[in-house]
Amino acid sequence: MTSENSSSRSQAGFFSESGELGGSHAQFTEICTALYERELLALSHVNTVNVSILKRRIGGLPYHVRSVARFMVTQAQSFPTLKVDTHNGSWYSKQPSKCPGLNQDNQKCIQWYKKNTNYGLVVPVLIQNIEGIAVELDSIDMFREHTNEIHLNKYGWFNVGEDQLTKTTTSDNIVIPKNGDVIPDLYSSSTLSSVTLTLLKPTKAIMSSACCGHMWNYKTKTSPRSLSIREMRLSTQLNWKNFTLSPKNR
Repeated sequence: MTSENSSSRSQAGFFSESGELGGSHAQFTEICTALYERELLALSHVNTVNVSILKRRIGGLPYHVRSVARFMVTQAQSFPTLKVDTHNGSWYSKQPSKCPGLNQDNQKCIQWYKKNTNYGLVVPVLIQNIEGIAVELDSIDMFREHTNEIHLNKYGWFNVGEDQLTKTTTSDNIVIPKNGDVIPDLYSSSTLSSVTLTLLKPTKAIMSSACCGHMWNYKTKTSPRSLSIREMRLSTQLNWKNFTLSPKNR
């Protein structure tokens, strides 16, 4: 049995071992707490029989939480359109009345990916289902240059060469990445029958909405969703100048 004192020491250690931003930094501590609580709550609802994946995710959580919190405290100024909500450990900005990306120019999107596709590039995916519309961050983990096929870590293959930017699948077929870091929080309803996924060309408006968890139904905007720790990590990798892979990540 773990004593109360032991638990308190562990929590203190979590914050104090964070380098130059320890427990004395109020914003850092508040963001860490919010991220930690949110992800643990999400993990408690994961339906999996693979205990090793769950243990790995919990074991890596302190590192990911500290990384995101440190970025939000020290480098938030690099996000021109976003502000930090320290209480909720999230980004926020004014939500547009309609989802950006619904009427994108597919040819411009295709040309952009043919020019800028690279391993690790963070990209937006438009999600449409019975509950509404959102934009989610994903990343490229494979691509076939000779056929212009792009594989995303969560949402799988898109064939840019054949103008296949949109596909329809079911919530049961949403792929959980091999690292086990994703919780399919947009597909929690058992009534969902299909999900339409569209690969988008990143823009400031689209990426801002993705980072802030903006959502819409088919009439108006709705309350934002909370991003998983994976999406928060991806948000810290964005190159807001042109959304290509920054030189340091090549």
